[in-house]
Amino acid sequence: MKPTKKVFVTGGAGYIGSHTALSLLEAGYDVVVLDNLCNASQEALHRVEQLAGRALTFIEGDIRDRACLDKLFREHDIHAVIHFAGLKAVGESVSAPLAYYDTNVNGSITLCQAMLQAGVFRLVFSSSATVYGPEAPIPYIESMPRGATSNPYGASKSIVEQVLDDLVRSDERWSIAMLRYFNPIGAHSSGMIGEDPQGTPNNLMPYIAQVAVGRRSTLTVFGNDYATADGTCVRDYLHVMDLAEGHVSALDRLTLPGSHIYNLGTGQGLSVLQMIEAFERVSERQIPYQFASRREGDLAAFWADPSKAEKELGWQALRGLDEMIADTWRWQRQNPNGYRTEINTTSQGTS
Repeated sequence: MKPTKKVFVTGGAGYIGSHTALSLLEAGYDVVVLDNLCNASQEALHRVEQLAGRALTFIEGDIRDRACLDKLFREHDIHAVIHFAGLKAVGESVSAPLAYYDTNVNGSITLCQAMLQAGVFRLVFSSSATVYGPEAPIPYIESMPRGATSNPYGASKSIVEQVLDDLVRSDERWSIAMLRYFNPIGAHSSGMIGEDPQGTPNNLMPYIAQVAVGRRSTLTVFGNDYATADGTCVRDYLHVMDLAEGHVSALDRLTLPGSHIYNLGTGQGLSVLQMIEAFERVSERQIPYQFASRREGDLAAFWADPSKAEKELGWQALRGLDEMIADTWRWQRQNPNGYRTEINTTSQGTS
């Protein structure tokens, strides 16, 4: 019997990180999670352990804390790292760019320095479709150059990608997969783990779900004058469990040196109004909404060409829109206040 490989997951208590930790445990990996809990809950990890029937190791800490990282690598025989930890709100990044560059760029560099010191050279990086930039033609294809991003969040992801490319060119021991996400939604089918933003949601689906469950009275739709069929933004929405499984597939790719870029999306674009209509149909709840002016940094429309991930990773998004919405609604109904027993709107931040 071969020994179990241990994967270090930064930001593993967050939305995508917790679902990926579950997928890793179910795939037979041991998991070590580091999270500073600025926009996450340790309760998510307790539920991951219940679902998997296996324990993981949790360490509360920050990826910018080099001493914390060095200690972690000394105490654990890490096979590979999946790096989620970072700030992720486009609008917030416009108003607080220094925080985004410090956490996302400086944090990633500190992590890579610690990995180098520990002799760990396999990394899966949580990137973003925003690196293609506003001028990129649709659908986005991995061979396109990185563009001039429209907000500091996207710029921070693009800078880290460039750092990782340079790292690979400098040292052939590195094997790095950069996964460019589109728009993850949904929750685990059990309803035990899901998206639980603290404060006002920055993403569409948790906002809709909170209106449906009565936590918020009205959904705000930012912009109805875009050059799209109904005037609202169009995005490529994929199920968070499909996205989580994409990370497990990417680990297998890390046997090859170099940097490998993959889009993780469905290849289909849906508008905000289409998403509202679909949620109302699946949940049988009315979602009152009002239009507001465009949000700075938002693009009109984009979606993925996911064929490279299917060809090289054997991965594709398998869960359809109705399943994404049904799982979101199940999570929100069962956990109307998220992981908290009482609504707490005073805690802010992202991870």
